[in-house]
Amino acid sequence: MSAEEPQDGSPEEGEDLRYFIRIGQTDLDGTKTVERSLTDMKGIGKRTARIIADAAEVDRTALFGKLPEDEIDSVVDVVENFEDHSPEWMVNRQKDFFSGETAHITGSDLEEKRRHDINRMKMISSYKGVRHQRGQKVRGQRTKSTGRTEGTIGVNVEEIKEAQAEE
Repeated sequence: MSAEEPQDGSPEEGEDLRYFIRIGQTDLDGTKTVERSLTDMKGIGKRTARIIADAAEVDRTALFGKLPEDEIDSVVDVVENFEDHSPEWMVNRQKDFFSGETAHITGSDLEEKRRHDINRMKMISSYKGVRHQRGQKVRGQRTKSTGRTEGTIGVNVEEIKEAQAEE
């Protein structure tokens, strides 16, 4: 085998492969497919990534780093304006408490909004806010047998044996 031939599908030297594509404040992997790479972004799951690829008219199985610049720009545009390309029930921020708008939030903005919502629940002392303050389960899970954070519960056999040995 000559040194000029690529091995096992590795990219050739002449190919233009962008290893990182920046959308918002997130670097996406250019060596993955469009659909898989988009799921690395917070706020975008498998179904949302598929809809984004279809709305941008991009082959979702193509490598993200090999796409031409105009197709990458169309994907970025659809991600930033996802609420325009999807039904209202699919976005992750419906009827915002303060603004009343419907939007789809991604990246670090999603974490910030989530923290803000939890702090608001704590301030008004709602049931969920009180559970967050105490560090307990919030969504109705069982707490009798799971989620224990204190030390071990049960009989400590070693202490019993030491006490019997001293007697």
